[in-house]
Amino acid sequence: MHKYPRSITGAFTSTEYFSDVNLRSALFKAKATAASTKDAHADADADADAVKLEVYPAPGLERISFTAALSGTYTPTDIGARFGPSWKTFWVRVTCTVPDSPVWAGQEVWFVWDAECEGLVWTQDGTPIKGLTGGTWVDRRAEYVLTKNAKAGEKFTFYIELACNGMFGVGRAGMINPVDPDRFFNLAQAEIAVPNKDAWALYRDFEIVLGMAKELPADSDRGAKALVVANDIVNTFRHDDLSTIAPCRALASRFLSAHNGDATHRVTAIGHCHIDTAWLWPYAETKRKVARSWAAQVELMEQYPNFMFTASQMQQWEWLKDLYPTLWPRVMRYVKEGRFVPIGGTWVEMDCNVPSGESFVRQFLYGQRFMRKEFDGMQSEVFWLPDTFGYSAQLPQIVKHMGGKYFFTQKLSWNNINKFPHTTFWWAALDGTKVLTHFCPADTYCSQADVKDVTFSVKNNKDLATTSESLLLFGNGDGGGGPNAAMVERLERMADVAGLPKVEFGSPNEFYARLEESSRNLTVWKGELYFELHRGTYTTHASTKRNNRKCEYLLRDVEYFGSLASALGQTKVHDWSYPKETLDRLWKMVLLNQFHDVLPGSSITEVYKDTEGMYKEIREIGTKLFDESVLQFFDVLGTPANESAGATSISVHNTTCWPRSELVEVPLSPLAASVKDKMVQKSADGKTGLVFVPDIPSFGHRTVRLSELPPIPMRATAKKSPDGSYYLENDHLHVSVNAQGRITALIHKRTGRNAVPSGALGNVFRIYEDVPLFWDAWDVEVYHLEKSWEATTGEVTIAEEGPVRAVLAVRYPITPTSVLTQKIVLSAQSQIVEFDTEVDWHENRKFLKVEFTFDVMSDVATYETAFGSLQRPSHFNTSWDMAKFEVCGHKFGDLSEFGFGCAILNDCKYGYATRGNTMTLSLIRSPKAPDDTCDMGHHKLRYAVYPHKGSFSESDVVKMGYQYNVPVIARGTAESPELSRSFFEIDSPNVVLDTIKLSEDDQGSIILRLYDGYGGHSRVTLKTTLPLVEIHRVNGLEDEEQGVAFRSEGGVTSFVVDIRTFEIVSLKLKLSPNDDWERVDSKREASE
Repeated sequence: MHKYPRSITGAFTSTEYFSDVNLRSALFKAKATAASTKDAHADADADADAVKLEVYPAPGLERISFTAALSGTYTPTDIGARFGPSWKTFWVRVTCTVPDSPVWAGQEVWFVWDAECEGLVWTQDGTPIKGLTGGTWVDRRAEYVLTKNAKAGEKFTFYIELACNGMFGVGRAGMINPVDPDRFFNLAQAEIAVPNKDAWALYRDFEIVLGMAKELPADSDRGAKALVVANDIVNTFRHDDLSTIAPCRALASRFLSAHNGDATHRVTAIGHCHIDTAWLWPYAETKRKVARSWAAQVELMEQYPNFMFTASQMQQWEWLKDLYPTLWPRVMRYVKEGRFVPIGGTWVEMDCNVPSGESFVRQFLYGQRFMRKEFDGMQSEVFWLPDTFGYSAQLPQIVKHMGGKYFFTQKLSWNNINKFPHTTFWWAALDGTKVLTHFCPADTYCSQADVKDVTFSVKNNKDLATTSESLLLFGNGDGGGGPNAAMVERLERMADVAGLPKVEFGSPNEFYARLEESSRNLTVWKGELYFELHRGTYTTHASTKRNNRKCEYLLRDVEYFGSLASALGQTKVHDWSYPKETLDRLWKMVLLNQFHDVLPGSSITEVYKDTEGMYKEIREIGTKLFDESVLQFFDVLGTPANESAGATSISVHNTTCWPRSELVEVPLSPLAASVKDKMVQKSADGKTGLVFVPDIPSFGHRTVRLSELPPIPMRATAKKSPDGSYYLENDHLHVSVNAQGRITALIHKRTGRNAVPSGALGNVFRIYEDVPLFWDAWDVEVYHLEKSWEATTGEVTIAEEGPVRAVLAVRYPITPTSVLTQKIVLSAQSQIVEFDTEVDWHENRKFLKVEFTFDVMSDVATYETAFGSLQRPSHFNTSWDMAKFEVCGHKFGDLSEFGFGCAILNDCKYGYATRGNTMTLSLIRSPKAPDDTCDMGHHKLRYAVYPHKGSFSESDVVKMGYQYNVPVIARGTAESPELSRSFFEIDSPNVVLDTIKLSEDDQGSIILRLYDGYGGHSRVTLKTTLPLVEIHRVNGLEDEEQGVAFRSEGGVTSFVVDIRTFEIVSLKLKLSPNDDWERVDSKREASE
């Protein structure tokens, strides 16, 4: 038998067993508690009133300020007090008196507090000093240093803001369960104590020695010797003779003083505190978590001069600045020293699947600009996102476009099917743009900074052949907390110890610069970093995703009309001005709600009450701004809108980059009586008239007189067949619908192809049992595909027969508790069949999807992603293919072969799947944790099927998906001439002009953002009717990079831009000053 069993030393530091005789018994020289009981080591003359506690409960569930708390009425309390219910706040006034005893005199004295929940220490003058966390888990932070040199009778008075929630909220009988609204917390500990610094130092030494004995191979020299030394320390120590501590430390010192060689792997340790901006707690609690966590890091920096800490999410920095003005300068002191490092460059650590490309840009725009403003021009070179559920394919290009160079995460270590094969590599976007990427090999952003994590940082590094660097993020996280003193001291001891890698504190910027310099022959990984877990987050909390999509496009259109109104109105006198401050505030709310546990749907009910309020505000204020901008725009054009009765014309504006002909619904109430009767068709409810408006120019408008409506070139019809089935038809499509609402045929007349194979169906609703392994709101597992059933059949009626629009109405009682109603719509000019759907959903762990089987054969399907499109397999050939059984798509998914294809468009959905020739759109889930009300209630959603000639790259699917989400804007006007004008045109069908906005810093300039949506080089000619004096390519932060030549003639300015495959391009167009606006025939040329 081995002389030294490897488990023999575990009891030496145990908190559960033998703590009265092991090393823990020696950690304090004296204690005095609020309950007047004393430790065995306490002096008999110690003051019984050493700790006095008084408490004030804040009103209701209010999180009141320190100033408000000072005016509260405080009453005595003591150990054993219960605080609650959940989310309530109490303020505790603490008065500590140093006992008049030799054992206390001249000593360092700690205040130790454990109320089983979170708290924040405040000084009497209102400065937050340190966050406290109760309980017995690893995130416990209970000690607050009162003094380094105690004096008898010395008093310390301070306040504790006590929050009735744990680090991970207040879940019912489990962390991710729904909130327990009646949770109470017990005051278990409130005392002052004199630490035995030598015993604590031995404790830290022993952690390293024991860790090496456990983690290094038993047959290695250092692993074997570590076990011997640990055993010797145990044998030397006597709890009743504290003089034995010194020889124990000498044993540890001799062992730990053996140093590493020059070629040893280096681990850069960075203090980190991942604070979910909302998750199992609401936004309001996050604001306090930031103060608690960051105040604790400032205290550590005061004690440990080499310690460094990094914090991301500029929203959290802004909260700290605005809400904690006395803590802000303490943090900023260490920011200026380079030890408290702002990182990431984004507003929040956002979801990276669902947001639009422009939302990604705005995350960086607001984040980087905040950094520049608050941190002396600093901006982050590192895109920092350790915890989100997959990474969109264009992010490397976006990072570069927004001033970044590097990327950090670790989340793919959670994959549940395939192990990601790299640690350090170049991540390439669809256009080939690369960022240097590192996944910390410890596979956690919450390392406890122990030997296990340090050694695993080498063992698990998959690229040791190409690099000798690893990053280690240490500190408690998710709910905040961050590093504590024990972690820092362990890392200090491991800095240069034989048998371990070299360990040093450092900043992310230093690490990546060194990594880039020293690494050789790194692999390139191109495209998305697909996360093989949490696939349900593409669908969970449907209302949040719908609100996000609608608000993204609402703000887009406000910016477009506001920019044009501002530009066109430069020579006019108006009270209106571009609402930049309000737009900034609305955008920040949208970006906040894109946080990676909010937009995915994985937060508690209380969070979604907050988001619904925010989205309501965005919609209300955004709609008001939109209306004002449109009115101003029409006004400066000389065709003022007239929404009151008497309108005889309509002005229709197209805010996409493609000309279009559209069916427009016009409210009848504001129209003049003379034109109401000229409507060829009215809606089924009689409230709107249907008007066909052809040839609306790109980013332009057309005004038509309702008394002289152009003839409708096509007709749509809805009929019932003798066999009880139905059909819709126009010049493009013939759609056969059976009596149950399923599509039996979809004939594309241009090609003669029936998109639905013989015997197959489309628009089939299926319900899947949806019980994951653990993460309820997050996960849908591959085995859910094995258990599903078709929802009950529908009942069909004809709602509108044509000739402008044909509509079938279908009602599906899909379960005994849920009902779906749908309008199947075919308009006269339309090449798509639309499905306008409403669902009353009341289910438990069921997943509703709609599927279409197409007569198309392809090994891949194409899906829209942020600023581009990408292909994914339609088969399960390999485990990597199978892992993508559910994927994220934005406005469309497309299945095409040579000559023909079909796309499913949507207006608010993101979950897709294609297996063989069946494409599925995920509609609604019903998880019960952490929000047990998730997705219950009423839903509105729209999707459409677009059969098209040609493969995806030959089609106009991108355009159709865009226009499906961006309807034309129509306004009634007084009698006016026929007008048509385009403000921006592009001549390349594969290029999308996505964004038009005013410049951030130059209100005389407009920013354009374009991208290639298909994957091909283009030389694009852009034309605008706005007079310009300069054009520059800019980065996403709007810094000018190079000039662009242009020519103006006949009131039109044109210029050429070369765009690479899937490239994102931002342009800055400087408008002519006021006195140039009348020069419609001016000619200008500019060069770089």
